[in-house]
Amino acid sequence: MNISPCSDPEIQISQVLAAVSQPARIQILMVIAEQEACVCHFEAVLGLRQASISQHLMVLRKVGLVGSQRMGRNIFYRLLRPGIVAVIEQAAGLIGADPLEFEKLKMRPVPNCPCPQCSPGLDPALTCRNLTKSNLSNPH
Repeated sequence: MNISPCSDPEIQISQVLAAVSQPARIQILMVIAEQEACVCHFEAVLGLRQASISQHLMVLRKVGLVGSQRMGRNIFYRLLRPGIVAVIEQAAGLIGADPLEFEKLKMRPVPNCPCPQCSPGLDPALTCRNLTKSNLSNPH
């Protein structure tokens, strides 16, 4: 699903639109519209399982919309092509939806989110994968 630089523009556009055709992918892009996030943040905001989020991120990475960077034990995802946010907001306008509906996805910090951005007081040795509700209620 990589976008080939020698493809016709209509093919490239089709590939990008196909990559963002799932509601969860649109949500993921809006979550990182202004600030990068790790998988546990996506879990807290979207209510999806880690495996599902990872599959959606893989598709978005393959078309070059999202990139990742390891910071300590966490991997943070960021937009590589921020213009996609304007495309999503314009599409929302086309169907009569209020683009401000996406603002709640961009908000930080998120209550009960164990990510380092929302809960900076948690032990930095912990990763998103091994955090549990008990870690949140009894931080070390």
